Amino acid sequence: MNRIQAFALAGFLAFPLAAQAQPAPGDLNMHWSEGAADCKAHPQPPLQVHRYNATTYILRENLCSTFEAPFMYLLIGQTRALLIDTGDVGDPKAMPLAKTVMGLLPRGLPLLVVHTHRHMDHRAGDPQFARLPNARVVGYDIASVKRFYNFAQWPEGLAHLDLGGRVVDVFPTPGHNETEVSFYDRNTGLFFSGDFLMPGRLLIDDARADIASAHRAVAFLKDKPVSAVLGGHIEMNAHGGLEPWESRYHPDERALPMTKVDLLALPAALESFNGFYSESGGFTMINPLRILKAFGLGVLIVIVGGLWLLVRFVRRRRRRAAA
Repeated sequence: MNRIQAFALAGFLAFPLAAQAQPAPGDLNMHWSEGAADCKAHPQPPLQVHRYNATTYILRENLCSTFEAPFMYLLIGQTRALLIDTGDVGDPKAMPLAKTVMGLLPRGLPLLVVHTHRHMDHRAGDPQFARLPNARVVGYDIASVKRFYNFAQWPEGLAHLDLGGRVVDVFPTPGHNETEVSFYDRNTGLFFSGDFLMPGRLLIDDARADIASAHRAVAFLKDKPVSAVLGGHIEMNAHGGLEPWESRYHPDERALPMTKVDLLALPAALESFNGFYSESGGFTMINPLRILKAFGLGVLIVIVGGLWLLVRFVRRRRRRAAA
């Protein structure tokens, strides 16, 4: 075999491997309900389902069902399926999440239910699945998360969920919440980031942990294909502004998908965070606990100052009366 033939054969053999490395395509052209200014006058279906491809579904609870309007993600493998988060509404009559999810699965396929973090708007639907024979719900507390994924050196570590012909990588991304984890689907190249990274307010409990998480995420994904970054909520309009707090009406909502470029820009934005509220590079970062503490301190100062002035006033009145 001459050198030209050898190179040709090597290229031929490498082609299928390169093709396999490309993410499975899917549809990111999503259309979500805008909710309503008056949900009683304009009732909405409680749950929407978007088919990304034949084995990947994006679900969202309607704004009229909960202003959180969280997203959930269903990934179907050959031997089991994975559901990431269970939303903000537990009542199966008001939110038929389990019925909808099980209806999307091949009959008898086991389901693993996990969470991006422990906040109620990402786990309220757990009881709907706990009663199902083919479903396993992973605990949301930090001990359960560490144990299930075998994260012995939290927040370091990398876990792999094998769904049968489909592997999902899981790694800790605390900062928004101490239990936060993110998921990377090798099959589609989708990165499921929960509230760690989303088109909305980045609420930060621990800024130092959040910065470290952003650097770990970038280090893990910088050389991998990322089809889209899909977060837990949408809180921004199409012009880059924030939707009002607890709004049930998003008439001009921006699209859900963020990009790898957004992820790569996250560490620098977080490093510029002032610890209370700041905007940088299209990110809005807030530490609600610090703001609450500062507000409480301000109220306390006003009360103490008012009492001090009142005491001085009373003393002066008494002195004048005595004179």
